[in-house]
Formats: sequence, C-alpha cells, structure tokens
Amino acid sequence: MEQRTVAFCTLGCKVNQYETNAMMQSFIETGYGIVEFEEKADIYVVNTCTVTNMADKKSRQMLRRVKEINPNSILVAVGCYVQVAKEKLEEIPEIDLILGVNEKSEIVEYVEELIRTKNTTVMQVSDVAKQEEFVEFGPVTYTEKTRAVIKVQDGCNQFCSYCIIPYARGRIRSRRPEWVMAEITRIAEKGIKEVVLTGIHLASYGRDFAKNIVADISNDFEYEIDKKEFLLIDLLEEIQKIEGIERIRLGSLEPTLITEEFVARLSKLSKICDQFHLSLQSGCDETLKRMNRKYTTEEFEKGVELLRKAYPKVHLTTDVIVGFPGETEEEFQKTYVFLEKIKFYKMHVFKYSPRSGTVAAKMPNQIDGNVKEERSNLLMELSDKNETEYQKRYIGKQVEVLLEDREGEYIKGHTTNYMVVKVRTTEELENIIQEVMITGVQNLETIGEIGINP
Repeated sequence: MEQRTVAFCTLGCKVNQYETNAMMQSFIETGYGIVEFEEKADIYVVNTCTVTNMADKKSRQMLRRVKEINPNSILVAVGCYVQVAKEKLEEIPEIDLILGVNEKSEIVEYVEELIRTKNTTVMQVSDVAKQEEFVEFGPVTYTEKTRAVIKVQDGCNQFCSYCIIPYARGRIRSRRPEWVMAEITRIAEKGIKEVVLTGIHLASYGRDFAKNIVADISNDFEYEIDKKEFLLIDLLEEIQKIEGIERIRLGSLEPTLITEEFVARLSKLSKICDQFHLSLQSGCDETLKRMNRKYTTEEFEKGVELLRKAYPKVHLTTDVIVGFPGETEEEFQKTYVFLEKIKFYKMHVFKYSPRSGTVAAKMPNQIDGNVKEERSNLLMELSDKNETEYQKRYIGKQVEVLLEDREGEYIKGHTTNYMVVKVRTTEELENIIQEVMITGVQNLETIGEIGINP
C-alpha cells in the first residue's frame, strides 16, 4: 500500500506551532509521510487561530483553499477557531473532520476512523471549560528548526475584556514537570541547543498544581524536587541542569510575574536568554483598566527596571493594541510617551478589532478605522526607529549567534537577545553557535562576519 501523506497549515501562536509538531510526530510514528501544504497530499490539517477577527477570516480562507489543491483529500479543521465557531465550520462543506483543542492529541485515531467508516463530516469538540488536566501528547521530539518550542502550559484565567482565548482554551492547566524534563532531555539528545518555553498564559505555570503534586514526580531523569509548590521559576531551575541545552528562551510573559525574587533567581541561570516579551497592550492606565489588565504602567516600568538591571544587554519586546474602545487622543498620547520612555527593542502593534463574545465588543465609543490606522503607523515607525538604534550599537562588537537558516549565500541566526544576524559564508554552520563580528545594519537586520577579531 502506498504511503499516505499529510500536510499542515499552522496559524497563530507558538502553542499552535508546538501542537502541530506533536500532531506531525503522531502521523510519522503511524507511518504517514509529511509534505508541504502547497503540495498534493491525502490529508490536510489546518490548525486554526481565533485571537482576532482577521485570524478567523484567515482560518476560513485556508480551509477553503485545500480542495483546490486536491479535491479528493481529507480536510481536517482543528484548534481554537474550531472551539469557538464550530457551527460556522459546518457551513464549509469541504471539511471532513472537525476537532477541538483537546482532540488534537488523538487526531490520527480520528482520521483513521474516518477513512475506515467513510463517514461524511465528523465533529468532535469537547467543552474546554470542563478540562481540568493538561492534555499530554507525550514527549515531542519532532522539530524542523535548530530550536525547539516546548509547550508547558495551557489555558488562561485572566479574561481580558478584548480576548476570546479563555473561551477557546479553558482555564489554566500546567504540564507536569517530569513530562517537560523528559521532552527537553530527548530534544537535547538530538543535538538541539535552544528551547523556547511557551504557553497560553506562561506566567501562571504551576499555580493550578495541588500542594502535594511535586511529591509524586518520578526520578526517571535523575532529578529530585522536594518543594511544596512548583512555579515557572522552579521549572527553569530544573531545565538549567539538562546537559546539551545551551539556551533557554521564554515566550510571552505577564508583567506581574517580574518581581524582585523572580528576577534574582532567574539571573542566576546562565542559560536564560536575555530577551523577554512583556505583554503591555497599552501605556495608559485608564485604557488598561478597561482592558481588564491586572497591572498599572508604574508596575510595568518597575519590572522593566528590574530586568535591565539584571541583564545589561536585554532586549525587551511587547504587544500594543491601538484604537481600543474609548481610547481618546489624550490616552493614545499617554501610550506613545510611555513607549518612547521604555524604548522597547521591537513592538508588535495591533489595531483593535471587535471580537464577538467579548466584553469589549459591546463597549461604547468604538474607534474609527482611519484613526486606528494612523495610530498604528505612528507606533510602528517608533518601533522601527528603536530597533535600528539598538542594532547600530552592536556595530564593531562580537556577538554569539546560533546559526539557523540558509538564504542563498547567507546564513541567518539569532543572538541570545534575539537580534537577527546574517552572515555570508559557504560553510555548513547550521545549529552551531558562532562568534560573529557585527559590521553593519540593513533593512532591520544586522550583518556580520566570522573570524574577525575585535
């Protein structure tokens, strides 16, 4: 029998990226081949996102494209958009299988059952609100890159007024430490040098554990934990001990996590990368309050000061929403001034889009689209200016770069603080950490050379 093939399209965040890798591994272990999404395949899996209305639209577009590539294929819709809009997906006749967030771990079984029974569209979407345990795929070692994304947490309890994700992902659920350690140990054995920890609300890792949960951890990977609680910083201290892993990078963090105690313990870990993404959303306290964010700009700034004191070369990135309901010109100016003061290395700017099912969608004083566009452009200009200034500071300096992807005569990689560096070389240096001299800046990328002494 000819090998069946599967193609994936992944939309959204690093959690989705991790879950796609996990699903790929499940198919590979069952004997399927993986092909690119634009190629002809027997099965197409679209891992959907619902963080914005635009993400919903993109999810629908990708689902409708599949049968144009291969009309006889099986089309599977999975993920967050499925979770909150399964009724709308029933209106897309091309879809053969609809699976929710919790069903991703059993995707191969559902696909093979569909093939055996030759059913018409099958839907399996469980209620995430009732899910109390982290859904475990098992150790995922499939990765296409020189860094591996590791999912350690799912769900969110924050309920920001603009966000649908708590309804798509459910309440917070943390992955057992022994499973995290098992996965990273196996990733290290494959020669991967960098891991990125990710979650829907990474800062909440461990807060859902019962007080005695750590006492039951197995010693399969020769480490011992005897603490009554086990939070994100405890997990990082354990990962630091794994041989072969040289860099530990953190996904998006809630600003309230950045306390004196957290930073003091974090700064003792030599493998932690000095780049942090702190989700701000607004630099105006009045707007933050309407967003139901749990901090003030003053508290956020204190966290920034702690990180910059502990990591002198730190690069800080953030997310900002412009045009949130009720955002006056004065409130936007407060945000702009705050962002000028903080000087983020890079800002991801989003124009607010009403998301049905959220509190903010019903708020008065929705902002005109042209105003959102103007505000977005101003912040993106500021972001590009900051990024260029940071990069120019490194000209003439040596940096360590994990070289990753070849682009013609160049290899691109990242420094510990996530600055992109391009190096012209014919050598095969992928997945090698190399000393590079920065020689220039071009189109928001730094250019470097190997073998130049400062």
